[in-house]
Amino acid sequence: MKTITIIEDDTALNNGIALALKNADYSFRQLYKLSDYRSDEPCDLIILDINLPDGNGFDFLKNLRKDSDIPVIILTANDLETDEVMGLELGADDYITKPFSLMVLRARIDKVLRKTCTSSSVEYSDGKYVFSFDTMTFSVNGSLVELSKTEQKLLKLLIQNKGQTLSREYLVDRIWTDGADYVDENALSVTVNRLRKKLNAAKHIQTVYGIGYVWRVK
Repeated sequence: MKTITIIEDDTALNNGIALALKNADYSFRQLYKLSDYRSDEPCDLIILDINLPDGNGFDFLKNLRKDSDIPVIILTANDLETDEVMGLELGADDYITKPFSLMVLRARIDKVLRKTCTSSSVEYSDGKYVFSFDTMTFSVNGSLVELSKTEQKLLKLLIQNKGQTLSREYLVDRIWTDGADYVDENALSVTVNRLRKKLNAAKHIQTVYGIGYVWRVK
């Protein structure tokens, strides 16, 4: 299930989007101001208003893009062409003006998430690292590294949510999905440490104490 975060101060509109579009594939987290957003909560897409009580959506998007590529759809009453251009240049994946059709919004959400899934399934490369989750090949500075299935699952979650802190509970739930009633709490720590060593990635796989772990984009 994909988690979609709505940041919209109009309560009726916020509720309307969540109720109308919620289904077996999507769940919604409803926020009403920018300060409610937490980067440590898993999120697959953000629906973002521009004019909010505690700040400007453009500024939020600019800061978000410094270390995260979470898809963002701007949903706003600002219908000036200059605003749309600014939003797209700052890294928004789509720009929709109010009033709008819920059917159109659903189609735009589906399109953005399909694009994200397609692009993330190929590989990750930043010069030092090349990870291909399709072929299960992983290299550091051109040298292949062998990862266990559990380490691959952990790495994929971190890469798919790079710049976001993922809680220990979320990672355990997503990695150990074999229906086991009990997973040793130390299993995640051991897996993280092994992955760090194999990839020489202490600067990238960082612990956020009391919460979980993040793949930090340098």
